[in-house]
Amino acid sequence: MRITGKRTESAYTDGSRSVEGGCPEGGARAGRARGSRVGGPGGAGLRTVPALAAALLASTVALAPSADARTPDGAGGPAASGRIDWQPCAGEGLDDRQECATIRVPLDYRAPRGEQIDLAISRIRSERPEARRGTLLLIPGGPGNSGVDGPSTTGQKLPQSVREAYDIVGFDPRGLGRSSPISCDLSHDDLALTTLHPWPDAEGSIDRNAITGRRLAEQCARNAGPVLGSISTRNEARDIDRIRQALGERRLSAWGVSYGTYAGAVYAQMFPDRTDRWVLDSNDDPDPERVARGWLANYAVGVEDAFPVFAAWAADPANPDRLAEDPAQVRPMFLELAARLDRQPIPWPGANPAELNGNVLRETLLSSLSSTSRFPALAQLIRAARDGAPLPAASTPPDEAMQSSVAVSAATICNDVSWPASLSDYQKAVTASRGSHPLTAGMPVGLMPCPFWEQPREKPVRITDRGPSNILLIQNRRDPVTPLSGARKMRQALGDRARMVIVDSVGHDVYRANGNACGDRAVTDFLITGKRPSGDLECPAE
Repeated sequence: MRITGKRTESAYTDGSRSVEGGCPEGGARAGRARGSRVGGPGGAGLRTVPALAAALLASTVALAPSADARTPDGAGGPAASGRIDWQPCAGEGLDDRQECATIRVPLDYRAPRGEQIDLAISRIRSERPEARRGTLLLIPGGPGNSGVDGPSTTGQKLPQSVREAYDIVGFDPRGLGRSSPISCDLSHDDLALTTLHPWPDAEGSIDRNAITGRRLAEQCARNAGPVLGSISTRNEARDIDRIRQALGERRLSAWGVSYGTYAGAVYAQMFPDRTDRWVLDSNDDPDPERVARGWLANYAVGVEDAFPVFAAWAADPANPDRLAEDPAQVRPMFLELAARLDRQPIPWPGANPAELNGNVLRETLLSSLSSTSRFPALAQLIRAARDGAPLPAASTPPDEAMQSSVAVSAATICNDVSWPASLSDYQKAVTASRGSHPLTAGMPVGLMPCPFWEQPREKPVRITDRGPSNILLIQNRRDPVTPLSGARKMRQALGDRARMVIVDSVGHDVYRANGNACGDRAVTDFLITGKRPSGDLECPAE
Protein backbone atom coordinates (compact mmCIF):
# COMPACT_ATOMS: atom_id res chain seq x y z
CA MET A 1 0.00 0.00 0.00
CA ARG A 2 1.31 3.33 -0.90
CA ILE A 3 2.14 6.93 -0.07
CA THR A 4 2.30 9.29 -3.00
CA GLY A 5 5.60 11.01 -3.41
CA LYS A 6 7.96 12.26 -6.07
CA ARG A 7 9.72 9.66 -8.19
CA THR A 8 11.78 9.93 -11.29
CA GLU A 9 9.98 8.21 -14.14
CA SER A 10 11.30 6.08 -16.93
CA ALA A 11 10.08 3.44 -19.33
CA TYR A 12 10.56 -0.13 -18.19
CA THR A 13 10.53 -2.77 -20.88
CA ASP A 14 8.42 -5.63 -19.52
CA GLY A 15 8.53 -8.40 -22.07
CA SER A 16 7.17 -7.16 -25.38
CA ARG A 17 5.77 -3.89 -24.07
CA SER A 18 6.92 -0.64 -22.58
CA VAL A 19 5.45 -0.07 -19.14
CA GLU A 20 5.81 3.20 -17.28
CA GLY A 21 7.81 2.96 -14.08
CA GLY A 22 10.48 4.64 -12.03
CA CYS A 23 12.81 4.61 -9.08
CA PRO A 24 13.27 7.35 -6.51
CA GLU A 25 16.88 8.52 -6.54
CA GLY A 26 17.84 5.44 -8.51
CA GLY A 27 15.98 3.17 -6.07
CA ALA A 28 18.94 3.03 -3.74
CA ARG A 29 17.39 2.96 -0.29
CA ALA A 30 13.84 1.76 -0.66
CA GLY A 31 13.62 -0.51 2.36
CA ARG A 32 14.20 1.87 5.22
CA ALA A 33 11.49 2.93 7.57
CA ARG A 34 10.14 6.40 7.00
CA GLY A 35 10.32 9.14 9.59
CA SER A 36 7.30 10.80 11.17
CA ARG A 37 6.15 12.51 14.25
CA VAL A 38 3.26 10.78 15.92
CA GLY A 39 1.28 12.71 18.47
CA GLY A 40 -0.15 11.31 21.64
CA PRO A 41 -3.78 11.52 22.67
CA GLY A 42 -3.62 15.29 22.44
CA GLY A 43 -3.86 15.13 18.66
CA ALA A 44 -0.50 16.07 17.08
CA GLY A 45 -0.27 13.90 14.00
CA LEU A 46 2.01 12.69 11.26
CA ARG A 47 3.51 15.56 9.34
CA THR A 48 2.87 15.25 5.64
CA VAL A 49 6.09 16.00 3.77
CA PRO A 50 7.34 14.84 0.34
CA ALA A 51 9.70 12.31 1.91
CA LEU A 52 9.18 11.62 5.58
CA ALA A 53 12.43 11.99 7.47
CA ALA A 54 14.44 8.78 7.71
CA ALA A 55 16.00 9.95 10.98
CA LEU A 56 13.27 8.14 12.92
CA LEU A 57 15.33 4.97 13.00
CA ALA A 58 18.44 4.54 15.03
CA SER A 59 19.62 2.08 12.39
CA THR A 60 18.59 1.58 8.80
CA VAL A 61 19.35 -0.97 6.14
CA ALA A 62 20.18 -0.27 2.50
CA LEU A 63 18.16 -2.49 0.21
CA ALA A 64 18.76 -3.44 -3.40
CA PRO A 65 17.14 -1.34 -6.14
CA SER A 66 14.60 -2.63 -8.63
CA ALA A 67 14.79 -2.95 -12.39
CA ASP A 68 15.43 0.11 -14.51
CA ALA A 69 14.78 1.14 -18.07
CA ARG A 70 18.01 -0.31 -19.40
CA THR A 71 17.26 -3.94 -18.62
CA PRO A 72 14.38 -5.83 -20.27
CA ASP A 73 12.54 -7.74 -17.55
CA GLY A 74 13.20 -11.45 -17.81
CA ALA A 75 16.17 -11.03 -20.16
CA GLY A 76 19.22 -13.22 -19.69
CA GLY A 77 20.48 -14.40 -16.34
CA PRO A 78 20.95 -17.85 -14.84
CA ALA A 79 17.25 -18.70 -14.58
CA ALA A 80 16.75 -18.71 -18.34
CA SER A 81 18.57 -21.99 -18.96
CA GLY A 82 15.50 -24.28 -18.94
CA ARG A 83 17.36 -26.86 -16.83
CA ILE A 84 15.91 -27.61 -13.39
CA ASP A 85 17.26 -30.14 -10.90
CA TRP A 86 13.99 -31.71 -9.69
CA GLN A 87 14.21 -33.66 -6.42
CA PRO A 88 11.73 -35.34 -4.05
CA CYS A 89 10.06 -32.78 -1.80
CA ALA A 90 10.71 -32.54 1.92
CA GLY A 91 7.69 -32.32 4.18
CA GLU A 92 4.78 -34.35 5.45
CA GLY A 93 1.45 -35.04 3.79
CA LEU A 94 2.62 -34.25 0.26
CA ASP A 95 1.65 -36.17 -2.84
CA ASP A 96 4.44 -38.62 -3.62
CA ARG A 97 4.49 -37.34 -7.19
CA GLN A 98 5.34 -33.77 -6.21
CA GLU A 99 8.86 -32.71 -7.13
CA CYS A 100 10.71 -29.68 -5.78
CA ALA A 101 13.55 -27.52 -7.02
CA THR A 102 15.21 -24.18 -6.51
CA ILE A 103 15.91 -21.68 -9.24
CA ARG A 104 17.92 -18.49 -8.93
CA VAL A 105 16.45 -15.08 -9.67
CA PRO A 106 18.01 -11.63 -9.44
CA LEU A 107 17.76 -9.78 -6.18
CA ASP A 108 17.93 -6.64 -8.33
CA TYR A 109 16.41 -6.77 -11.80
CA ARG A 110 18.57 -3.81 -12.82
CA ALA A 111 21.49 -6.20 -12.51
CA PRO A 112 20.07 -9.52 -13.74
CA ARG A 113 23.48 -11.20 -13.62
CA GLY A 114 24.32 -9.79 -10.22
CA GLU A 115 23.40 -11.17 -6.81
CA GLN A 116 20.88 -14.01 -7.04
CA ILE A 117 18.37 -15.31 -4.48
CA ASP A 118 16.58 -18.64 -4.20
CA LEU A 119 13.06 -19.20 -5.47
CA ALA A 120 11.46 -22.50 -4.44
CA ILE A 121 9.23 -24.17 -7.04
CA SER A 122 7.38 -27.47 -7.22
CA ARG A 123 5.35 -29.50 -9.67
CA ILE A 124 3.20 -32.54 -10.25
CA ARG A 125 3.51 -33.56 -13.85
CA SER A 126 0.55 -34.21 -16.12
CA GLU A 127 -1.24 -37.40 -15.10
CA ARG A 128 -1.62 -38.35 -18.78
CA PRO A 129 1.44 -37.11 -20.70
CA GLU A 130 -0.15 -37.71 -24.12
CA ALA A 131 -2.92 -35.25 -23.14
CA ARG A 132 -0.57 -32.60 -21.77
CA ARG A 133 -1.00 -29.12 -23.24
CA GLY A 134 1.16 -26.99 -20.93
CA THR A 135 1.85 -25.71 -17.43
CA LEU A 136 -0.74 -24.35 -15.00
CA LEU A 137 0.92 -22.09 -12.43
CA LEU A 138 -0.80 -21.69 -9.06
CA ILE A 139 -0.35 -18.05 -7.93
CA PRO A 140 -0.84 -17.90 -4.15
CA GLY A 141 -2.83 -15.32 -2.24
CA GLY A 142 -1.98 -13.18 0.75
CA PRO A 143 0.26 -11.42 0.04
CA GLY A 144 2.40 -13.65 2.18
CA ASN A 145 0.90 -17.08 1.47
CA SER A 146 3.14 -20.02 0.64
CA GLY A 147 2.47 -21.87 -2.60
CA VAL A 148 5.22 -24.45 -2.87
CA ASP A 149 2.96 -27.24 -1.57
CA GLY A 150 0.14 -26.10 -3.85
CA PRO A 151 0.38 -28.97 -6.37
CA SER A 152 -0.28 -31.43 -3.51
CA THR A 153 -3.05 -29.40 -1.86
CA THR A 154 -4.89 -26.90 -4.06
CA GLY A 155 -3.81 -28.68 -7.24
CA GLN A 156 -5.41 -31.94 -6.21
CA LYS A 157 -8.81 -30.21 -5.98
CA LEU A 158 -8.67 -29.72 -9.73
CA PRO A 159 -10.74 -32.08 -11.87
CA GLN A 160 -9.01 -35.03 -13.46
CA SER A 161 -9.23 -33.51 -16.92
CA VAL A 162 -7.22 -30.46 -15.81
CA ARG A 163 -4.62 -32.57 -13.99
CA GLU A 164 -4.16 -34.55 -17.19
CA ALA A 165 -3.86 -31.47 -19.40
CA TYR A 166 -1.29 -29.59 -17.32
CA ASP A 167 1.80 -29.89 -15.20
CA ILE A 168 0.64 -28.23 -11.97
CA VAL A 169 3.36 -25.88 -10.68
CA GLY A 170 3.59 -23.98 -7.38
CA PHE A 171 6.10 -21.61 -5.82
CA ASP A 172 6.94 -19.65 -2.71
CA PRO A 173 7.17 -15.92 -3.48
CA ARG A 174 10.52 -14.29 -2.72
CA GLY A 175 11.21 -13.81 0.97
CA LEU A 176 8.76 -16.52 2.00
CA GLY A 177 9.08 -20.11 3.16
CA ARG A 178 11.84 -21.72 1.12
CA SER A 179 12.49 -18.72 -1.14
CA SER A 180 15.29 -16.81 0.64
CA PRO A 181 13.04 -16.27 3.66
CA ILE A 182 13.06 -13.04 5.65
CA SER A 183 11.83 -12.13 9.11
CA CYS A 184 11.22 -8.88 10.93
CA ASP A 185 11.77 -10.75 14.24
CA LEU A 186 8.54 -9.43 15.68
CA SER A 187 7.55 -10.11 19.25
CA HIS A 188 4.76 -12.53 20.16
CA ASP A 189 2.42 -9.64 20.93
CA ASP A 190 3.09 -7.97 17.58
CA LEU A 191 2.17 -11.17 15.73
CA ALA A 192 -1.42 -11.01 17.00
CA LEU A 193 -3.86 -10.47 14.12
CA THR A 194 -5.48 -7.67 16.07
CA THR A 195 -2.10 -5.92 16.06
CA LEU A 196 -1.26 -6.65 12.43
CA HIS A 197 -4.68 -5.39 11.36
CA PRO A 198 -5.15 -1.78 12.49
CA TRP A 199 -8.07 -2.22 14.88
CA PRO A 200 -8.61 1.07 16.72
CA ASP A 201 -9.05 1.30 20.47
CA ALA A 202 -12.48 0.77 21.97
CA GLU A 203 -13.27 4.47 21.90
CA GLY A 204 -12.02 4.77 18.29
CA SER A 205 -8.56 6.28 18.81
CA ILE A 206 -5.77 5.27 16.40
CA ASP A 207 -2.89 6.62 18.52
CA ARG A 208 -1.86 3.08 19.47
CA ASN A 209 -1.94 2.05 15.78
CA ALA A 210 0.49 4.86 14.95
CA ILE A 211 2.94 3.78 17.64
CA THR A 212 2.63 0.14 16.57
CA GLY A 213 3.01 0.93 12.88
CA ARG A 214 6.21 2.88 13.45
CA ARG A 215 7.62 0.09 15.61
CA LEU A 216 6.84 -2.62 13.05
CA ALA A 217 8.34 -0.63 10.17
CA GLU A 218 11.45 0.01 12.26
CA GLN A 219 11.84 -3.67 13.15
CA CYS A 220 11.45 -4.76 9.53
CA ALA A 221 14.01 -2.23 8.32
CA ARG A 222 16.46 -3.30 11.02
CA ASN A 223 16.06 -7.07 10.81
CA ALA A 224 14.78 -8.29 7.44
CA GLY A 225 17.83 -7.67 5.27
CA PRO A 226 18.18 -6.68 1.61
CA VAL A 227 15.44 -8.99 0.26
CA LEU A 228 12.81 -6.87 2.08
CA GLY A 229 13.12 -3.92 -0.28
CA SER A 230 13.03 -6.12 -3.39
CA ILE A 231 9.59 -7.52 -2.60
CA SER A 232 6.78 -6.10 -4.74
CA THR A 233 4.08 -7.30 -7.08
CA ARG A 234 6.11 -6.08 -10.06
CA ASN A 235 9.01 -8.24 -8.93
CA GLU A 236 6.70 -11.19 -8.28
CA ALA A 237 5.60 -10.91 -11.92
CA ARG A 238 9.25 -10.81 -13.00
CA ASP A 239 9.95 -13.86 -10.83
CA ILE A 240 7.01 -15.68 -12.42
CA ASP A 241 8.52 -14.99 -15.81
CA ARG A 242 11.80 -16.50 -14.61
CA ILE A 243 9.83 -19.59 -13.60
CA ARG A 244 8.36 -19.72 -17.10
CA GLN A 245 11.82 -19.48 -18.64
CA ALA A 246 13.26 -22.13 -16.34
CA LEU A 247 10.42 -24.48 -17.24
CA GLY A 248 11.14 -23.94 -20.92
CA GLU A 249 7.60 -22.75 -21.62
CA ARG A 250 6.80 -20.17 -24.28
CA ARG A 251 3.55 -19.32 -22.46
CA LEU A 252 2.01 -20.11 -19.09
CA SER A 253 -1.52 -20.77 -17.95
CA ALA A 254 -2.35 -19.74 -14.40
CA TRP A 255 -4.89 -19.90 -11.60
CA GLY A 256 -4.46 -16.96 -9.22
CA VAL A 257 -6.54 -16.64 -6.07
CA SER A 258 -7.18 -13.52 -3.93
CA TYR A 259 -3.95 -11.44 -3.94
CA GLY A 260 -2.90 -13.89 -6.66
CA THR A 261 -5.48 -12.22 -8.92
CA TYR A 262 -3.65 -8.91 -8.67
CA ALA A 263 -0.25 -10.58 -9.13
CA GLY A 264 -1.72 -12.48 -12.08
CA ALA A 265 -3.19 -9.34 -13.60
CA VAL A 266 0.13 -7.53 -13.21
CA TYR A 267 1.93 -10.38 -14.98
CA ALA A 268 -0.65 -10.33 -17.78
CA GLN A 269 -0.07 -6.57 -18.13
CA MET A 270 3.72 -6.74 -18.07
CA PHE A 271 4.10 -9.92 -20.13
CA PRO A 272 0.85 -10.21 -22.13
CA ASP A 273 2.20 -12.40 -24.92
CA ARG A 274 3.48 -14.96 -22.42
CA THR A 275 0.02 -15.80 -21.06
CA ASP A 276 -2.08 -18.71 -22.28
CA ARG A 277 -5.29 -19.43 -20.29
CA TRP A 278 -5.50 -17.07 -17.32
CA VAL A 279 -7.94 -17.64 -14.43
CA LEU A 280 -8.33 -14.99 -11.69
CA ASP A 281 -10.40 -16.18 -8.73
CA SER A 282 -11.74 -13.86 -5.95
CA ASN A 283 -10.54 -10.63 -7.44
CA ASP A 284 -8.93 -7.57 -5.93
CA ASP A 285 -9.64 -4.03 -7.07
CA PRO A 286 -6.55 -3.06 -9.15
CA ASP A 287 -6.89 0.70 -8.47
CA PRO A 288 -3.29 1.89 -9.08
CA GLU A 289 -3.70 4.85 -6.75
CA ARG A 290 -4.55 2.68 -3.72
CA VAL A 291 -3.69 -0.97 -4.45
CA ALA A 292 -3.63 -2.83 -1.09
CA ARG A 293 -4.92 0.21 0.81
CA GLY A 294 -8.08 -0.21 -1.25
CA TRP A 295 -8.20 -3.95 -0.58
CA LEU A 296 -8.11 -3.36 3.15
CA ALA A 297 -10.83 -0.71 2.90
CA ASN A 298 -13.00 -3.18 0.99
CA TYR A 299 -13.20 -5.44 4.06
CA ALA A 300 -15.85 -3.07 5.41
CA VAL A 301 -17.98 -3.64 2.33
CA GLY A 302 -17.30 -7.37 2.11
CA VAL A 303 -18.25 -8.09 5.72
CA GLU A 304 -21.52 -6.21 5.26
CA ASP A 305 -22.18 -8.21 2.06
CA ALA A 306 -21.61 -11.56 3.76
CA PHE A 307 -23.00 -11.01 7.26
CA PRO A 308 -26.70 -11.48 6.33
CA VAL A 309 -25.91 -15.04 5.24
CA PHE A 310 -24.39 -15.79 8.64
CA ALA A 311 -27.35 -14.12 10.36
CA ALA A 312 -29.84 -16.28 8.46
CA TRP A 313 -27.84 -19.41 9.27
CA ALA A 314 -27.55 -18.40 12.95
CA ALA A 315 -31.34 -18.03 13.24
CA ASP A 316 -32.27 -21.24 11.43
CA PRO A 317 -34.44 -23.39 13.74
CA ALA A 318 -32.75 -26.53 12.39
CA ASN A 319 -29.30 -25.24 13.32
CA PRO A 320 -27.83 -26.83 16.49
CA ASP A 321 -25.68 -23.69 16.89
CA ARG A 322 -28.64 -21.33 16.61
CA LEU A 323 -28.05 -17.93 18.21
CA ALA A 324 -31.34 -16.07 17.73
CA GLU A 325 -35.02 -16.46 16.90
CA ASP A 326 -34.84 -14.14 13.92
CA PRO A 327 -32.00 -13.12 11.56
CA ALA A 328 -32.66 -9.45 12.38
CA GLN A 329 -31.59 -10.14 15.98
CA VAL A 330 -28.12 -11.44 15.11
CA ARG A 331 -26.49 -8.16 14.10
CA PRO A 332 -27.45 -6.13 17.21
CA MET A 333 -26.55 -9.11 19.40
CA PHE A 334 -23.07 -9.29 17.82
CA LEU A 335 -22.48 -5.53 18.13
CA GLU A 336 -23.64 -5.48 21.74
CA LEU A 337 -21.41 -8.42 22.64
CA ALA A 338 -18.38 -6.82 20.95
CA ALA A 339 -18.97 -3.58 22.85
CA ARG A 340 -19.27 -5.49 26.12
CA LEU A 341 -16.00 -7.30 25.40
CA ASP A 342 -14.36 -3.94 24.70
CA ARG A 343 -15.18 -3.00 28.29
CA GLN A 344 -14.74 -6.41 29.94
CA PRO A 345 -12.46 -8.83 28.05
CA ILE A 346 -12.60 -12.51 28.94
CA PRO A 347 -9.33 -14.40 29.60
CA TRP A 348 -8.56 -16.81 26.75
CA PRO A 349 -5.44 -18.89 27.50
CA GLY A 350 -3.52 -19.96 24.42
CA ALA A 351 -4.85 -17.16 22.24
CA ASN A 352 -2.86 -14.15 21.04
CA PRO A 353 -3.69 -11.87 22.77
CA ALA A 354 -4.63 -14.11 25.69
CA GLU A 355 -8.09 -12.60 26.00
CA LEU A 356 -11.31 -12.36 24.03
CA ASN A 357 -11.90 -8.65 23.62
CA GLY A 358 -14.13 -6.81 21.19
CA ASN A 359 -11.53 -6.57 18.44
CA VAL A 360 -10.63 -10.24 18.74
CA LEU A 361 -14.32 -11.07 18.23
CA ARG A 362 -14.50 -8.72 15.22
CA GLU A 363 -11.32 -10.24 13.75
CA THR A 364 -12.81 -13.72 14.24
CA LEU A 365 -15.94 -12.62 12.39
CA LEU A 366 -13.89 -11.34 9.46
CA SER A 367 -12.01 -14.61 9.05
CA SER A 368 -15.05 -16.80 9.72
CA LEU A 369 -17.17 -15.26 6.97
CA SER A 370 -14.64 -16.55 4.43
CA SER A 371 -16.27 -19.99 4.48
CA THR A 372 -19.61 -21.33 5.68
CA SER A 373 -17.66 -24.22 7.20
CA ARG A 374 -16.37 -21.76 9.82
CA PHE A 375 -19.82 -20.56 10.88
CA PRO A 376 -20.30 -23.18 13.65
CA ALA A 377 -17.02 -22.30 15.42
CA LEU A 378 -17.90 -18.60 15.29
CA ALA A 379 -21.37 -19.26 16.70
CA GLN A 380 -19.97 -21.41 19.49
CA LEU A 381 -17.52 -18.67 20.46
CA ILE A 382 -20.30 -16.06 20.45
CA ARG A 383 -22.58 -18.22 22.57
CA ALA A 384 -19.87 -19.01 25.11
CA ALA A 385 -18.90 -15.34 25.48
CA ARG A 386 -22.51 -14.19 25.64
CA ASP A 387 -23.65 -16.81 28.15
CA GLY A 388 -20.56 -16.88 30.38
CA ALA A 389 -19.64 -20.45 29.42
CA PRO A 390 -16.02 -21.66 29.01
CA LEU A 391 -14.50 -20.47 25.78
CA PRO A 392 -13.48 -23.06 23.18
CA ALA A 393 -9.81 -23.93 22.92
CA ALA A 394 -7.85 -21.27 21.06
CA SER A 395 -6.16 -22.18 17.79
CA THR A 396 -3.09 -19.98 17.43
CA PRO A 397 -0.29 -20.63 14.92
CA PRO A 398 3.22 -20.73 16.38
CA ASP A 399 5.14 -17.49 16.11
CA GLU A 400 7.88 -18.96 13.95
CA ALA A 401 5.31 -20.03 11.36
CA MET A 402 4.12 -16.44 10.98
CA GLN A 403 7.35 -14.45 10.85
CA SER A 404 8.17 -14.90 7.16
CA SER A 405 4.55 -14.52 6.05
CA VAL A 406 4.07 -11.30 8.01
CA ALA A 407 7.31 -9.78 6.71
CA VAL A 408 6.47 -10.56 3.08
CA SER A 409 2.91 -9.31 3.47
CA ALA A 410 4.05 -6.01 4.96
CA ALA A 411 6.78 -5.58 2.36
CA THR A 412 4.41 -6.18 -0.52
CA ILE A 413 1.67 -3.81 0.59
CA CYS A 414 4.12 -1.08 1.59
CA ASN A 415 6.51 -1.42 -1.37
CA ASP A 416 3.74 -1.51 -3.99
CA VAL A 417 2.14 1.87 -3.35
CA SER A 418 2.53 4.89 -1.10
CA TRP A 419 0.15 5.59 1.75
CA PRO A 420 -1.08 9.01 2.93
CA ALA A 421 0.88 10.31 5.88
CA SER A 422 -1.61 12.46 7.81
CA LEU A 423 -2.65 10.89 11.11
CA SER A 424 -5.63 13.22 11.38
CA ASP A 425 -6.93 12.04 8.00
CA TYR A 426 -6.75 8.42 9.12
CA GLN A 427 -8.55 9.32 12.33
CA LYS A 428 -11.35 11.03 10.41
CA ALA A 429 -11.72 8.05 8.09
CA VAL A 430 -11.81 5.59 11.00
CA THR A 431 -14.43 7.64 12.84
CA ALA A 432 -16.63 7.82 9.74
CA SER A 433 -16.25 4.09 9.02
CA ARG A 434 -17.17 3.15 12.58
CA GLY A 435 -20.49 4.89 12.00
CA SER A 436 -21.23 3.55 8.52
CA HIS A 437 -19.80 0.02 8.92
CA PRO A 438 -19.89 -0.86 12.64
CA LEU A 439 -19.17 -4.56 12.15
CA THR A 440 -15.57 -3.72 11.25
CA ALA A 441 -15.28 -0.74 13.66
CA GLY A 442 -13.04 1.40 11.43
CA MET A 443 -10.23 -1.14 11.00
CA PRO A 444 -10.36 -1.31 7.17
CA VAL A 445 -9.37 2.35 6.80
CA GLY A 446 -6.91 2.33 9.69
CA LEU A 447 -3.21 3.02 9.95
CA MET A 448 -0.80 0.29 8.84
CA PRO A 449 3.03 0.44 9.06
CA CYS A 450 3.23 1.75 5.48
CA PRO A 451 3.27 5.51 6.24
CA PHE A 452 6.53 4.82 8.12
CA TRP A 453 8.03 2.84 5.22
CA GLU A 454 10.46 4.11 2.61
CA GLN A 455 8.89 5.37 -0.64
CA PRO A 456 8.07 2.64 -3.19
CA ARG A 457 10.66 2.30 -5.92
CA GLU A 458 8.32 1.91 -8.85
CA LYS A 459 4.86 3.07 -9.75
CA PRO A 460 2.13 0.44 -9.47
CA VAL A 461 1.10 -1.28 -12.68
CA ARG A 462 -2.06 0.13 -14.24
CA ILE A 463 -4.20 -2.78 -15.43
CA THR A 464 -5.67 -2.05 -18.88
CA ASP A 465 -7.60 -3.67 -21.71
CA ARG A 466 -4.51 -3.87 -23.92
CA GLY A 467 -3.47 -7.47 -24.50
CA PRO A 468 -4.86 -10.85 -25.57
CA SER A 469 -8.44 -11.72 -24.69
CA ASN A 470 -7.61 -14.82 -22.64
CA ILE A 471 -8.62 -13.98 -19.04
CA LEU A 472 -11.51 -15.48 -17.07
CA LEU A 473 -12.55 -13.92 -13.74
CA ILE A 474 -14.64 -15.89 -11.27
CA GLN A 475 -16.18 -14.29 -8.19
CA ASN A 476 -18.56 -15.04 -5.32
CA ARG A 477 -21.38 -12.53 -5.01
CA ARG A 478 -20.85 -12.17 -1.23
CA ASP A 479 -17.12 -12.36 -0.62
CA PRO A 480 -16.09 -10.78 2.71
CA VAL A 481 -12.43 -10.30 1.72
CA THR A 482 -12.51 -9.38 -1.97
CA PRO A 483 -16.06 -8.12 -2.44
CA LEU A 484 -17.90 -8.13 -5.74
CA SER A 485 -17.73 -4.33 -5.97
CA GLY A 486 -13.92 -4.52 -6.12
CA ALA A 487 -13.97 -7.45 -8.54
CA ARG A 488 -16.12 -5.40 -10.90
CA LYS A 489 -13.31 -2.84 -10.96
CA MET A 490 -10.90 -5.56 -12.14
CA ARG A 491 -13.42 -6.57 -14.81
CA GLN A 492 -13.80 -2.96 -15.93
CA ALA A 493 -10.04 -2.42 -16.10
CA LEU A 494 -9.47 -5.51 -18.25
CA GLY A 495 -12.29 -4.69 -20.66
CA ASP A 496 -12.57 -7.08 -23.61
CA ARG A 497 -9.55 -9.05 -22.41
CA ALA A 498 -11.76 -10.74 -19.81
CA ARG A 499 -15.06 -12.45 -19.13
CA MET A 500 -16.50 -12.66 -15.62
CA VAL A 501 -18.42 -15.46 -13.91
CA ILE A 502 -20.38 -14.39 -10.81
CA VAL A 503 -21.48 -17.22 -8.51
CA ASP A 504 -24.40 -16.61 -6.16
CA SER A 505 -22.52 -17.78 -3.09
CA VAL A 506 -20.88 -16.51 0.09
CA GLY A 507 -17.23 -16.91 1.00
CA HIS A 508 -13.72 -16.32 -0.25
CA ASP A 509 -12.42 -18.56 -3.11
CA VAL A 510 -14.72 -19.88 -5.80
CA TYR A 511 -13.37 -22.48 -8.23
CA ARG A 512 -13.55 -25.98 -6.71
CA ALA A 513 -14.27 -24.37 -3.33
CA ASN A 514 -18.04 -24.09 -2.92
CA GLY A 515 -19.52 -26.84 -5.04
CA ASN A 516 -21.20 -24.61 -7.61
CA ALA A 517 -21.32 -26.76 -10.75
CA CYS A 518 -22.05 -23.83 -13.06
CA GLY A 519 -19.03 -21.83 -11.93
CA ASP A 520 -16.72 -24.84 -11.79
CA ARG A 521 -17.76 -25.94 -15.27
CA ALA A 522 -17.06 -22.52 -16.77
CA VAL A 523 -13.47 -22.52 -15.45
CA THR A 524 -12.78 -26.16 -16.32
CA ASP A 525 -14.10 -25.73 -19.87
CA PHE A 526 -11.84 -22.69 -20.32
CA LEU A 527 -8.75 -24.49 -19.05
CA ILE A 528 -9.42 -27.54 -21.23
CA THR A 529 -10.85 -26.06 -24.42
CA GLY A 530 -9.93 -22.37 -24.25
CA LYS A 531 -13.59 -21.42 -24.64
CA ARG A 532 -15.08 -18.83 -22.31
CA PRO A 533 -18.70 -17.71 -21.98
CA SER A 534 -19.66 -15.40 -24.85
CA GLY A 535 -20.41 -12.72 -22.26
CA ASP A 536 -20.30 -12.34 -18.52
CA LEU A 537 -22.11 -15.19 -16.79
CA GLU A 538 -24.17 -15.38 -13.59
CA CYS A 539 -24.40 -18.75 -11.87
CA PRO A 540 -27.35 -19.33 -9.47
CA ALA A 541 -26.89 -20.74 -5.98
CA GLU A 542 -26.86 -24.53 -5.75
